Amino acid sequence: MPKSKRNKIVSLSKTKKKGREHKESIVNAIREAAESYNSIYVFSFENMRNLKLKEFREQLKSTSRFFLGSNKVMQVALGRSASDEIRPGLYKVSKLLRGDAGLFLTNMPRDEVESLFNKFEETDFARTGSIATEKVELLEGPLDQFTHEMEPFLRKQGLPVRLNKGKIFVASVFRTTYVYMKVEFTY
Repeated sequence: MPKSKRNKIVSLSKTKKKGREHKESIVNAIREAAESYNSIYVFSFENMRNLKLKEFREQLKSTSRFFLGSNKVMQVALGRSASDEIRPGLYKVSKLLRGDAGLFLTNMPRDEVESLFNKFEETDFARTGSIATEKVELLEGPLDQFTHEMEPFLRKQGLPVRLNKGKIFVASVFRTTYVYMKVEFTY
């Protein structure tokens, strides 16, 4: 009787891990930028879309540099303690890198940077499960934007709707601050 072959771990992922060289190149890029720019800012973000950030980066490309990535790698680049920091006081900045955060390096004055970041807010379509920033209120009456096939789906979502002569009507006033719609498409 032949012995069974030893179990081998097979990776199903086609992507390769980013090795030490990649992380070292990021650390070196952050250190070079820290030497060439006067100011370093830590910014945090919520529900960020890549396209919107790309537009913002293009707007500030000539005067500044953005870094997003692993917080630990960025902390190593700036220095985690006073003994391994690259410029005096930068280890304090590395302690601010928590959660969804990034680095913004620039020579622009502080008030200009603050005004740029404060006024940069883009609206985009909501994604599934996101909390509404506005109260949603549907008054009694017809919902002309939906076809009659959508009535069971809307009812399943908790909307008080009824079908009348092929049109969907809201039966009573519906108010919510949480919008959750899960739509599945089949091809």
